Amino acid sequence: MLCVFLGASTFSIGAFPALLPEIGRGAGLPDWQLGVVAGAFGFARMLADVPVGLFITHHLRRALVLSPLLLAAGVLLVASGGPVGVIVLGRALMGVAHALGAVATLTAVLRFQATGRLASALSAVELAAMLGVLGGTAVLGVLPAQLSWNVAMLLTCAPQLLGLAVVPLVLRALPPEPASPSRPLFARRAAADRQPAGVTPMVVLAFGAGGAVALAYSTLEQFVIPLRADREFGLERQGIARLLMTVQVCDIACLVPAGMLSDRHGTPRVLGTMLLIFGVAAGLVAFGDFPLLVAGCVLFGVGMASWTLPLSVLRRETPPDQVGWRTALYRVGVDGGIFLGPFVSGLLIGRVPWLLPSLLGVALLAVGAALLRRRGD
Repeated sequence: MLCVFLGASTFSIGAFPALLPEIGRGAGLPDWQLGVVAGAFGFARMLADVPVGLFITHHLRRALVLSPLLLAAGVLLVASGGPVGVIVLGRALMGVAHALGAVATLTAVLRFQATGRLASALSAVELAAMLGVLGGTAVLGVLPAQLSWNVAMLLTCAPQLLGLAVVPLVLRALPPEPASPSRPLFARRAAADRQPAGVTPMVVLAFGAGGAVALAYSTLEQFVIPLRADREFGLERQGIARLLMTVQVCDIACLVPAGMLSDRHGTPRVLGTMLLIFGVAAGLVAFGDFPLLVAGCVLFGVGMASWTLPLSVLRRETPPDQVGWRTALYRVGVDGGIFLGPFVSGLLIGRVPWLLPSLLGVALLAVGAALLRRRGD
């Protein structure tokens, strides 16, 4: 039920990047404002992650109820086509909604699935999310090109109503929360006598891996691929959607094998290898001609299958009653990357467009190499 819930909520993520050039043209936005619109989603998630982590320690069920309601409100604001401030506000609401849904879902899995198959369980959740992203992109790609971007977005995001419909089933499947009137609204951990979890080198590398993957994902998928395809190769909505679907299909194909390999051979080894692949993909997507761009999209999808693997490392280093708090801190770094990718790209694309993709490639390669050196720990 958690997989269905999260997958339904990600249709909007798949729909938005392919519509970005049309939103910019329709609203007459310069590149820096386009970067703000694209980055508002990650910025709002970044700001919401810590309060969400404090909230779900004792109120996991409420977070799962609030998430689809806020998501629907955000989609309606964006699709209204109002002034840029309204669109940014809608994207921000969508970000808060996804922060609630993603952190609550991951916390539920990490708290109640702390077994030898944790990496596979996390991969299954990410697989569901990516199927939703792919579904959003695929639906957008088959809609008539004559439809305005507003109508296309509403139609593509309609399946997220399924997420709202399955909330009662999700709540029924979760263990009941203690019925105590003294539960605080915000808390770091469930037990007051526990000390905060320590920060180990593997925790630092897990945070670094998550941040690098998120920054690369948001830069490439939400800005570089759509704008290069539109401006350099003359692709329209359907062509951009096909490129993004190439990434998503490769990601989906590799998710479950990546989780199984991690459970069998250790997460650091698999995660490090996939980050090296992602580093190569960043260079191909940002600087290659069209055939190399397509090849980069394939490797990009392979690298993106590592999205949830750092959480397996964090779970190993974190007591169960502090999982929600540490997951929230981890999501701050991840969502900070999702915000900074398109925002910084919008500022740099007219000046030094090569700078951010180059730094991303180096960062992915460096973190991947560090993880491989520590794979025996």
